[in-house]
Amino acid sequence: MPKSTTFSNDLAALIFNATAIANMADNAAGSPLTNLYLSLHTASPGIGGAQTTNETSYTNYARIAVARTVGGWTVASGAAQNAALAQFPQCGASGATLTHVAVGTAASGAGKVLYAGALNASLAVSNLIQPQFSAGALTVTES
Repeated sequence: MPKSTTFSNDLAALIFNATAIANMADNAAGSPLTNLYLSLHTASPGIGGAQTTNETSYTNYARIAVARTVGGWTVASGAAQNAALAQFPQCGASGATLTHVAVGTAASGAGKVLYAGALNASLAVSNLIQPQFSAGALTVTES
């Protein structure tokens, strides 16, 4: 059974903008994440994988934080897009071939993968290459 467009938008706004869903996910007493973290992978992290599953390890690689705000993500039509340039560290001596990107909950370690998908084309990263997603280039669909 599919979700309604209204709920898809509400759910995407909850995840990406930290916007409460009235009477469902509106407990302000908790301590919600202020950022989501993008990670790059050399193969799919899989349905049951953590952020570390097939995560790249090119020289200087680190996950990047994207704020859970409208400044970090634009939410419309049941989808979220990065609102600004999302730029990973520049590769040093050792590279990798990147095939997937994930949105997760941790800056490092085995965080929870919320969404993952294949890149439109694999990216060979070598010395001085800096992977990035221009504003609006990374789309996550909640359907």
